[in-house]
Amino acid sequence: MKKRLYLMGLVLCCSMTFALVGHSQSSQQILNQKYPGSFADLVEKVGPSVVNIRTTEKVSGQQPDIFGQMPEDQAEVFRHFFGLPFPSPQQRPQEPPKEIQNAVGSGFIISDDGLILTNAHVINGADKIIVTLTDKKEFKAKVLGLDKRTDIAVLKIEKTGLSPIVLGSSKSIRVGDWVLAIGSPFGLDNTVTAGIVSSKSRDTGEYTPFIQTDVAVNPGNSGGPLINMLGEVVGINSQIFSKSGGYMGISFAIPIDEAMKVADQIRKTGRIKRGKIGVAISPLNEEVAQSLALDSPKGAYVNKVDSGGPAEIGGIIPGDVILKFNDKDIEKVSDLPRAVGEVTPGNKVSVDIWRKGSKKTLSLTVVDSETDSKQLSSNKNEPNPNTGYKTSLGIVVKDISDNKKRELNTKDGVEVVELRNKQLQMAGLKIGDIIVRLADTDIKDTQQFELVVKSLDKNKSIPVFIRRQDMTSIIVLKPQ
Repeated sequence: MKKRLYLMGLVLCCSMTFALVGHSQSSQQILNQKYPGSFADLVEKVGPSVVNIRTTEKVSGQQPDIFGQMPEDQAEVFRHFFGLPFPSPQQRPQEPPKEIQNAVGSGFIISDDGLILTNAHVINGADKIIVTLTDKKEFKAKVLGLDKRTDIAVLKIEKTGLSPIVLGSSKSIRVGDWVLAIGSPFGLDNTVTAGIVSSKSRDTGEYTPFIQTDVAVNPGNSGGPLINMLGEVVGINSQIFSKSGGYMGISFAIPIDEAMKVADQIRKTGRIKRGKIGVAISPLNEEVAQSLALDSPKGAYVNKVDSGGPAEIGGIIPGDVILKFNDKDIEKVSDLPRAVGEVTPGNKVSVDIWRKGSKKTLSLTVVDSETDSKQLSSNKNEPNPNTGYKTSLGIVVKDISDNKKRELNTKDGVEVVELRNKQLQMAGLKIGDIIVRLADTDIKDTQQFELVVKSLDKNKSIPVFIRRQDMTSIIVLKPQ
């Protein structure tokens, strides 16, 4: 009996051992698939598509004076009193311009006939651009175009039969995915570093939501590719977060989808056509959103509208909150310039705004970002008969002249001339501010201001819309 139990136990242990071995092998296979022991195959595949970029700049030389850097007025004294052969700046011999190295960066080939993608800041201001391939052959590059706002530049070298990089999609990557960077940090070309995607859609730029990684990126990596595990480029290494100037564990890459939109425009036209509607915007906080009866602090608050611009023509006014633009929800303030920038100039779009407690839909035509808005002017100089002072909410106000209304581009409002309690100053109100709206009521003059204040619920905070210089802001006050 004991022998039988012993044999059964032995069989059971062996079965468990085989099961564990089998489980261990399957887990190892998964680990090998997800976490490769080497990136060498990827590097061999992508390496020939990555280039080193160095730029030079011409600096005019001047022969040093025998008296050093003497100011010209002092030099004139020497010439006049001592008769020294001290030449004037026009007479001094000039050294020929010197060519100095300006920057070192990276880039990658996107077509077999010599198109190269890099960062705009790598080549901006350069007099000469030299591209070095992995076989050490050098070519002088021509700039087809650059866009400083997205930090994208397209170069061209006279060479065919090149190995273009495989374009992936930045939309396909996930936080936690392995990625590689290949570039020339500190001029050390074809340097490879690895890490993971730390975050997506990181707001560090006006038009570009960056990919954040922990891949080691240093000066010289700019313009180089960020590669996924399929050997596809998913981003362009562009920036680092650093307090020392070197890598500190956080780097940013431009999503390749955004970069190629810009590159395609540059290839076709040599410039970027980006939409504009003519507004200045700022984010909302929870307190301001509540005072405006919004469910959440989403949207872009309009604090300025360009005179004669598309927004003004379409009916948008300072104090509006833009909730949706061209059918795209504006969750945060940075969403709006991106949504506007994607619209081809000349197209008409719908805009959902929040004004005085309700939603409105307007229509406007987007213009080219390089087109100046019409500046409206008036030579009228009518006197304003309302000059009385009124005191409410602890604020002393007066009517404003028509000249000042035109200067501030506002139809109505009252000017703050005195603040009678510290709470108003702490809230951000200043003497000279123009109050243009209380809650949902536009303020035309001092008498209306007083009537509106008397009708306010003292248990509720109210939004006060003020003009300061050419910007409209919101201050939340509670009636006393």
